Amino acid sequence: MSVFQTESKIIITCNKRLSPYLQQEVEELGYEPTRVFQTGVELQGTVTDTIALNLNLRCASQVLYLLKGFTANDPKELYDNLVQIEWEQLIDFSGYFSVTSNVNNEHILTPLFANVKVKDAIVDRIKSVKGIRPNSGSDGNKTVVHLYWQDDKAEIFLDTSGETLAKHSYRKIPGKAPMLEALATSTIMATHWDRNSTFINPMCGSGTLAIEAALLATDKHPGLFRMNYGFMHIMGYDEQVFFNERRLLKDKAKKEIGFKIIATDLSADAVDIAQKNAKTAGVEHLIDFSVCDFADTEVPTAPGVVMFNPEYGERLGVHSKLEATYKRIGDFMKKNCLGYRGYIFTGNPDLAKKIGLRANRKIEFYNGKLDCRLLEYELYEGSKREPREE
Repeated sequence: MSVFQTESKIIITCNKRLSPYLQQEVEELGYEPTRVFQTGVELQGTVTDTIALNLNLRCASQVLYLLKGFTANDPKELYDNLVQIEWEQLIDFSGYFSVTSNVNNEHILTPLFANVKVKDAIVDRIKSVKGIRPNSGSDGNKTVVHLYWQDDKAEIFLDTSGETLAKHSYRKIPGKAPMLEALATSTIMATHWDRNSTFINPMCGSGTLAIEAALLATDKHPGLFRMNYGFMHIMGYDEQVFFNERRLLKDKAKKEIGFKIIATDLSADAVDIAQKNAKTAGVEHLIDFSVCDFADTEVPTAPGVVMFNPEYGERLGVHSKLEATYKRIGDFMKKNCLGYRGYIFTGNPDLAKKIGLRANRKIEFYNGKLDCRLLEYELYEGSKREPREE
């Protein structure tokens, strides 16, 4: 079973509503998706293809390679199908593996039971052939096997990512309520920022938006920050393929940019955390950090993008302090950011009404389970309909 050379179905998962941006990334890498759905992209390829996908993709969560699809009505049928797979050619008997699952079957009350059946099939198969059983547990830093089982349809995958790709491995200090890196990248992609003009991120918090903007501008990919993936622990892995792909990433990454990325926050601690995260990502020198009220943020000559991710509190119940903040954000964009495109990411539509500007686009996202919008504002010189008052 040479999975590194054999084509099969590959499912690249992502958080809900990120698939349009994941699709864009996949196509830019030269792959042609066969299906795009709300939480992922499907294509055909080998485990060798998954190496490039894992190292390049910013919006993805996991890259899954299909080993077998089959019918299973109950746990016994699941086991009987799985024990036929030549696991001894995939997992070293002296190695370690973990099992994850997405299960909806009437015989399964807890996914942990399904995981145990998968583990038992793998261990029993390898022990019957090799005489020794591999170790297993919950750590996702070695070989990872994923079960997808809905009603009587089951699919078993190699999770070639292991730990999630949605975290880009540079953020050692998360800060307060950080935005997931994959979500941050997707929201920036949604703005259609040209990656060659000013990017301003007031209220920057732990700096994720500004850092992801710098990484996009320099064509620097997450694979440069990580040295362990699930594909590395599959038998037949050639580390030279990984190092060649990583070298390509390193060679194409730019070191400098010809425009400003600006990040500010009222909290000195937040800016300190953002600077440390930017340093880990290798882009600290590309971002102008400063401690100030957002209204005092430097705004260079247009064009550019100004992007806020303010607090939005609970979905129900509007806070008067936040109402005032949202109004001030609207005033700042109207007065200071003419010629820019303004963006506010929020999960509170009531607060969004306090901005005092009409959004010309409302782009749907989720932050965790919270329904959110990225609101876009074209910041014209004066009103679009009326001449500007002197």
